[in-house]
Amino acid sequence: MAAGGVTQAEKDGAEKYSRAVLAAYDTFVLKWSNTYAWRCPRERLLTHYNTHLRARHLDIGPGTGWYLHQAKYPSAAPEITLMDLNANTMAMTNRRLADRNITPAVHTGSVLAPIDPSVGVFDSVAANFVFHCVPGTWAEKGQAFGHIAQVVADDGVFFGSTILGTGVDHNLVGNALYNGPIKAFDNTTDDPGGRQTALSAAFESVDITVVGTVAIFAAHRPRRTPAP
Repeated sequence: MAAGGVTQAEKDGAEKYSRAVLAAYDTFVLKWSNTYAWRCPRERLLTHYNTHLRARHLDIGPGTGWYLHQAKYPSAAPEITLMDLNANTMAMTNRRLADRNITPAVHTGSVLAPIDPSVGVFDSVAANFVFHCVPGTWAEKGQAFGHIAQVVADDGVFFGSTILGTGVDHNLVGNALYNGPIKAFDNTTDDPGGRQTALSAAFESVDITVVGTVAIFAAHRPRRTPAP
């Protein structure tokens, strides 16, 4: 499916994830940076996946697919859909999931645009380490939560994590490296309270736990807007 309404900032951000970057991602980001820069080990986030992952699942911004590959699925034949603007991340995740005998559907799209209804409705939707890369304030990023709420089942869950830019205690490399030389983040004003407010506008029940500099969230009972 084709992406529509994608901003140049989103395109630029997605293009950073080349095959070469993804080849080093698991070690540099998931192992080293998660543990030492943001003080939220990947094992903690994998536990969050295992807690909330359901049989019919949409994964937004799957990265290298490490979490989906390692996760414990509640069904022997899960239905997985991937959504991203970058074909490299979806291709790499697809290859990894083949080891689990899972062939995911793929959808190219932006979280800041309405999600095509044909993609379906899901029992779980994840956006793990996505929103600190999305351009804008929480008010602007929060538009994505409204779009995601449209594809979460009434009894489903939207979960994930994001690195906060303010309101938490960063170390010397925590945010400066990724907002500075690497230029991978857009989260300097991302605070815990703004995150809570933005999520609560789209979901009736929101739970956020901060580990290190990472906000780990789970949201239930989507507030859907009527179809036009």
